[in-house]
Amino acid sequence: MKPLSIYLGFDAREAEAFAVARDSIRRRLSSPIKIRGLILSHLRAQGLYWRKHEQRNGQLWDVISDAPMSTEFAISRFLVPTLAKSGWALFLDADMLVLSDLAQLFQKASDRYAVLVVKHEYAPQDSVKMDGQRQTVYPRKNWSSLMLFNCDHPANRRLTVNMINSHPGRDLHRFCWLEDDEIGALDPSWNYLVGHSDLTIKPRIVHFTEGGPWMFGYRDVPYADEWRQARDAWAT
Repeated sequence: MKPLSIYLGFDAREAEAFAVARDSIRRRLSSPIKIRGLILSHLRAQGLYWRKHEQRNGQLWDVISDAPMSTEFAISRFLVPTLAKSGWALFLDADMLVLSDLAQLFQKASDRYAVLVVKHEYAPQDSVKMDGQRQTVYPRKNWSSLMLFNCDHPANRRLTVNMINSHPGRDLHRFCWLEDDEIGALDPSWNYLVGHSDLTIKPRIVHFTEGGPWMFGYRDVPYADEWRQARDAWAT
């Protein structure tokens, strides 16, 4: 059996969200799968990440993309196949609440594909999202918020460390290194976008993509009560 691993984006501004997301994964896993945080300073120290960022008007800005970064892991997520080296590796945004056993998600893996994602048709109407961050619109938006990577697929060899450190983020987020038929589809319940996904869907993973209950102004979004219950379970 191929090795399995889970990588969760980390941003110091959302440390509580990260902790709750990680705990919600651990509590439901039916088999031991290691969960690692994607911490930008660690990736820089390893020589894997050297993109230039700067602060502009209180927001993190990616110089290569000439665009804002809503999180520190906006680009570093694409290093997951490099970090995992082999097998199947799952990346998740930190602003998620996992309600199902992720071992079941790994069972959806197919060697045919380089990556599997929920193929959202997502066009946000607001220009601002969580904590006053500017909303950036690009093709295949939110596809990369949950990615199940086939690290052994030859197509992922095109996703080099140099590419990750030199290409605009909008190209990476639209999977510029892959052909369309190399991207597999997951059921929408595995990346349920609060406020956007079909209300008839029973989410396996809740994604607070525009702001979560840990933020002012988002305390009463759908699934906020479930998130607070998970926070309390983690804290006790």
